[in-house]
Amino acid sequence: MSIVENRKAFHDYFIEERFEAGLVLEGWEVKAIRAGRAQLKEAYVIIKGAEVFLLGMHVSPLVTASTHALPDPVRTRKLLLHGREINKLIGKVERAGYTLVPLDLHYARGRIKLQVGLARGKKQFEKRDAEREREWRREQDMLMKQQR
Repeated sequence: MSIVENRKAFHDYFIEERFEAGLVLEGWEVKAIRAGRAQLKEAYVIIKGAEVFLLGMHVSPLVTASTHALPDPVRTRKLLLHGREINKLIGKVERAGYTLVPLDLHYARGRIKLQVGLARGKKQFEKRDAEREREWRREQDMLMKQQR
């Protein structure tokens, strides 16, 4: 079940491969995310050393969630992946010119997970072509519905 989607990522990038990663979260963040107060719009993923981090994800704190902790809505959060996945990502990002993009924040067996996409950037004309294709499919669907 999806909590938040990053639709802009599909507009700006070709998604080659997807990985599911766990997140290191604090208690107030879990409560706020379950309340739907998270945004992935300006978030991005980086690799430092042999660790993967999520930067720029905004989680608005709940007023009633925590009284003793000082919430930082855009703090850097560590992503949890298997070692072989991290090694694969490091190789692709450093050598092949790919980038890591957060795609979807969702629940998996009661835990909050992040779907990370290994992506290649689109050029401006490719974005226009994709938009034209989407509009053409929409028109085709409408014509098919009218014929029924």
